Amino acid sequence: MAGTPVLRGIRVIDFGQYIAGPVAAMLLADHGADVIRVDPPGGPPFDTPANATWNRGKRSIVLDLKTGEARQTAQRLVAGADVVIENFRPGVMDRLGLGPAAMSALHPRLIYCSLPGFAADDPRAGMRAWEGILGAATAAYRPKNGKPVYTVLPYSSMFGAFLAVVSITLALNARERSGRGQSIEIPLFDATFTALSNHVLRVHGGSTPANFEWSRLLPTRDGRWMRYYSINKCSAAFLRELGLEQLREQGLAAAELGRRFEEIFRSRSAAEWEDICANNGTECATCLSSAEWLEHPHALQSGIVADFDDPVLGRFRGVGINVRLAETPGAVLRPRPVPDADRTAILEECADGPQQIPPSQGIELRRALDGLKVIDLCIVLAGPTCGRTLAEFGADVIKIDSPHTNPVQLHNDVNRGKRSILLDLKTTEGKAIFWRLLEQADVLLENFRPGVAESLGVAYTQIRQRRPDIVYCRLNAFGQTGSLADRPGHESIAQAVTGMMLRYGGGKPALAPFSANDYGTGLLGCYGVALALLHRRRTGIGQQVDSALVYTATLLQSGVAQDYAGKQWNEPGGQDTLGHGALYRLYQARDGWFFLATRAEKLADCPALADIASLAQAQIERSLERRFATRGVAQWVETLNAAGIAAHRAVESVDELAKDPWVRAHGLVITRDHERLGPVTTTGPGPRLSRTPLQAGGPASRPGADARSVLQEIGLGGELERLVRERVVFLEGVVAG
Repeated sequence: MAGTPVLRGIRVIDFGQYIAGPVAAMLLADHGADVIRVDPPGGPPFDTPANATWNRGKRSIVLDLKTGEARQTAQRLVAGADVVIENFRPGVMDRLGLGPAAMSALHPRLIYCSLPGFAADDPRAGMRAWEGILGAATAAYRPKNGKPVYTVLPYSSMFGAFLAVVSITLALNARERSGRGQSIEIPLFDATFTALSNHVLRVHGGSTPANFEWSRLLPTRDGRWMRYYSINKCSAAFLRELGLEQLREQGLAAAELGRRFEEIFRSRSAAEWEDICANNGTECATCLSSAEWLEHPHALQSGIVADFDDPVLGRFRGVGINVRLAETPGAVLRPRPVPDADRTAILEECADGPQQIPPSQGIELRRALDGLKVIDLCIVLAGPTCGRTLAEFGADVIKIDSPHTNPVQLHNDVNRGKRSILLDLKTTEGKAIFWRLLEQADVLLENFRPGVAESLGVAYTQIRQRRPDIVYCRLNAFGQTGSLADRPGHESIAQAVTGMMLRYGGGKPALAPFSANDYGTGLLGCYGVALALLHRRRTGIGQQVDSALVYTATLLQSGVAQDYAGKQWNEPGGQDTLGHGALYRLYQARDGWFFLATRAEKLADCPALADIASLAQAQIERSLERRFATRGVAQWVETLNAAGIAAHRAVESVDELAKDPWVRAHGLVITRDHERLGPVTTTGPGPRLSRTPLQAGGPASRPGADARSVLQEIGLGGELERLVRERVVFLEGVVAG
């Protein structure tokens, strides 16, 4: 029987508006938190059908925070809460008397999470940070064919929400040990750097990531597009299936082989190719639309999407539970509330005074996960990102890699802050060393292809027999249940099957600008681990946690990937897209592009545009295009922001962003010396926690470099030379990137 949701008894006050705050609060509600949503009169200012998803599982009260009485009520709500979430611009909550300093002084156990667009010490702190503004600031719209490409997906807000729930839940873990709350600031601009990590990585000594030339988009006989993915070369079995075995030894992506490859794919339907690829264990997926994904048998069977009853939209299909815990599964407990629906009950609870908080151990912590040990068996991006994030929060992460398989891609990005050992788990003694390491561990992470963990003897069913208290996190492409559960997949496969590639590419699918599914799944896996650790701290019981790339891809699209009576699938998409309408889009100035986000009535506040404000709606866009072409980007951005109209230059490349002095000074991009590679540039952590701050950790260790220290901790330090001679432990490894 399923246990009590982990966050049952945790109360969250959700002051969040727009996207990031509501999504973070939703993810907490999905795992049992009592979320009280505070809306202004009239309900959520951001009126979107997506609120059916983002505000599910919550209760509602309407408060006009401009009045003293409402502010006093809000203070009473906070006094009885464990967590506050808000995503106003810096200083707004302070001016209302509801800021983190004032509230934490009254309630020292409070965890107060702020999600502004830009940090309080960012020169852009006062800018209205709509998602389009953040996309321009983070190179999400970097040019293709000479002009930027807008995407409707809110990467900054979503990554802010993901980092928020990780930070909040780990702060709850820390509070159980220390008895003290803390304030958290996660600017959405800063949060986006997690999704940029592979683009930021630079190994200045000359090492470069492995190429992926076999990965490509292929047309099929029935007019569909398929995304084929392979690292370095096709499998021999797949080449035999294609009749190309005589070319198997040729160099990667040779022109003739590439031509034959595409020609052969045109000979069969997409469905036929999916079956062939599945039988050969290769990665291939039809590029579906979001609407098709919502109807896909796997999405429905696995609960990635589900049907709900909404008080506004009626029967509604949207995103399901994204983080799965075996013993304490999440659930959508109620549909979104009608504004103010729960006012009476909430006010009665305020009158009862603050909740009774159980005692803590009173331990002073430097970081939230001090003393926690993690075994990381992961490859590629999602799994190692989970381990890297746990290390940033203070865990001792031991990265175990096989000496006989391909090196971890982007090693210097995803494995910073960890210790490394190369261990052959297929040997008897290698397996024995693994078990001794596991005896001291709290968490195990893996993201093997289906069946690999079982063959190595490290699947959860095998681990829990000896360590029932272990938290076992498993991340993969398609999840643990459903018709596609056994299929392998990486970032681009998840993008293809869930509709992301068609949405971004238009007529011809295209890869989205960020590896958001990989990095996002790593963060959601970390959220699951944090929940499971909180449950274990209270019960002593471990459990399996899982998430998947397609779960994350569906959540990233939750603002548009939804179905209900009257739904129009007309969101902006394709490589010619510049935005939504005339007042939320990219515009070309004399020397570049910038993003504008405003309301029609605000144009009159800008003297340079006042005459345009009075035009008919149909004329405004063309008039703005002509007007903006007369001046440079910097001049327009300054002029518009001075008038209270949000505008930001469209940053053209991640390289440019990574060199920004403010970004460097605040540790969002860092360059350190590696023992062998020289200077290495990576991203740094984005969340700012007041009592248990994150640390980037050292540069990624050379694979195998920490074998002696790891073995010493289990009493085998003196055996290192013998273990190396007997090829159980290896001291050298070659990494890609």
